[in-house]
Amino acid sequence: MEDDSYTELQYHTDTQPDDKQPEESPKSGWKYELFDLIKTFVICFIAIFLITTYLIRPVRVDGRSMYPTLEDDDIGIMNIISRKMFGVDRYDVVVVYNDKVKEDWVKRVIGLPGDRIYAKDDVVYVNGKPIDEPYLDSDYANKIRGRGDNFTADFDEVILGEDEYFLMGDNRVNSTDSRMVGPFKGENIVGKDVYVFFPFNRMKIVGNGE
Repeated sequence: MEDDSYTELQYHTDTQPDDKQPEESPKSGWKYELFDLIKTFVICFIAIFLITTYLIRPVRVDGRSMYPTLEDDDIGIMNIISRKMFGVDRYDVVVVYNDKVKEDWVKRVIGLPGDRIYAKDDVVYVNGKPIDEPYLDSDYANKIRGRGDNFTADFDEVILGEDEYFLMGDNRVNSTDSRMVGPFKGENIVGKDVYVFFPFNRMKIVGNGE
């Protein structure tokens, strides 16, 4: 014989009132989505800050002072960690911050702290000896010389102090550098080497002596 009381109990146990709504998940709703967006933004900001402070930083070449080693509007990245770990060597291509004009400049290191440096008859002398500069484009330099001009104009001897660096552009006839504005402090050299990735047909690494 069928037990009607059991059937009625089973029916009431398995059903829910029609007007009861499921509770909202604590990880849903506009407040949670806004918090998640802010959290993502903060994490990205911190990551970018750390990367651009201690590892690499984007750089865009503005002007022709490093032509043809680097050309106007070349875009790349500079190496910050290498500058911090290994310092600066002669002939390094560096990015230096000029605090007078509030700009980053890309130049090449010619003189180190304590050096005596000058130029005469299109030759650069460091500590009384002429230096070899294979990174200069000889065809471009000879074209300038063919007009009757020196590629590197004469300048008087400069004696570098402690933590002072003499920087010059590879395009000596079209570069504002230490010859005009004086030596740069080491603390203003923010990175070294430039890794050009745009335009794509000029992708290359420009570093020491290149």
